[in-house]
Amino acid sequence: MEQVFLKKPFKKIAEQKPGLKFHAAMYLCCPPENLKTVFISFTCLLSVSSHIQNQFGDIMAMTFMDFEKPLEALYEQLEKLKEVGDTGELDVSDMVKELETRIQQKRKEIFSNLTGWQKVQLSRHPERPYTLHYVTQMCEKFIELHGDRYAGDDHAIIGGLGTMDGQTVMIIGHQKGTNTKMRQYRNFGMANPEGYRKALRLMKLAERFGFPVVTLIDTPGAFPGLEAEQRGQAAAIARNLFEMAQLRVPIICYIIGEGASGGALGIGLGDKVFMLEHTWYSVISPENCSTILWHSWDFKEQAAEALKLDADNMLNFKLIDGILKEPLGGAHNAPNVMAATLKQHILAELAKLVPQDPEERITTRINKYSAMGNYRQIPAAPVSKGKNKGK
Repeated sequence: MEQVFLKKPFKKIAEQKPGLKFHAAMYLCCPPENLKTVFISFTCLLSVSSHIQNQFGDIMAMTFMDFEKPLEALYEQLEKLKEVGDTGELDVSDMVKELETRIQQKRKEIFSNLTGWQKVQLSRHPERPYTLHYVTQMCEKFIELHGDRYAGDDHAIIGGLGTMDGQTVMIIGHQKGTNTKMRQYRNFGMANPEGYRKALRLMKLAERFGFPVVTLIDTPGAFPGLEAEQRGQAAAIARNLFEMAQLRVPIICYIIGEGASGGALGIGLGDKVFMLEHTWYSVISPENCSTILWHSWDFKEQAAEALKLDADNMLNFKLIDGILKEPLGGAHNAPNVMAATLKQHILAELAKLVPQDPEERITTRINKYSAMGNYRQIPAAPVSKGKNKGK
């Protein structure tokens, strides 16, 4: 699904990745007018192939966060041990099993006590699945829709109609891109006003036909450029909040990565809001918070703890409705498993929301957001009569 412009002929790519020769040969037969579809489909196959081969042994090098260094050392030992076994001189199967068990135990130990900053790092993992991965795994059919009907199409937000087990839904989400070229094309998941206006247009379309709306949130924030502000960035987000509060169809929101500030809220107001286990949701990123308070990024770890931005704290604050457990090691370790979990959760929540009366659902939604936050009233101090004399 991810669009990319391939510079090498398909034949050469097929030679470099023998497992995909059949697909490459099939695409070579496509007529020129379908080249764009070929580019998109072929890249999707490359992406899926990379995930599969990464699980089994390894066309693509694994990426480790700094707190996963003990795991990296164990994986290096495992790789060397497998190389010895491949020569056929020694039977190392028992040693491989023992090392794999140690890796699993070490991973459980590391991930059982993650800090707020470590969860932020995981939410930004370069191999973490994005919206298009979930769409391709969850939907039997998906038709992407483009443009805001005002200025253009924003590539940082994708949206369209999909079917999941026969249920038609409007899926809208941020897309960051899976490589350098695509990250630039997607503006690193930072949407312009056109993206939020496109999202609202699709929500209104869903409302017209009675389709539920599902949003997948993963953004470091709305694009802060001057041109975005000139085209009405703040107004676009505000309009989305106003309209989503009154949308007559169910809205379910999932934070699948970063949930930063108004960029997340622009498609994040729903009947139910859920977070994946290793994600964050805050008005500001730890780095920017550190810069404001300490004039340096060096205190981002302390800022992450002070912001209490992880899923557990958000649930305790009653700002979200639940947490989806990720596979051990994060969603990137088993992206298809995570997609299956997300799909089942969406269908279960829709089964509860769809039968509700629209007016009742809207009232519940508005009341939910009105009740957020804690405050207390301080009684006014009594005014001394003597001070009011002669006034």
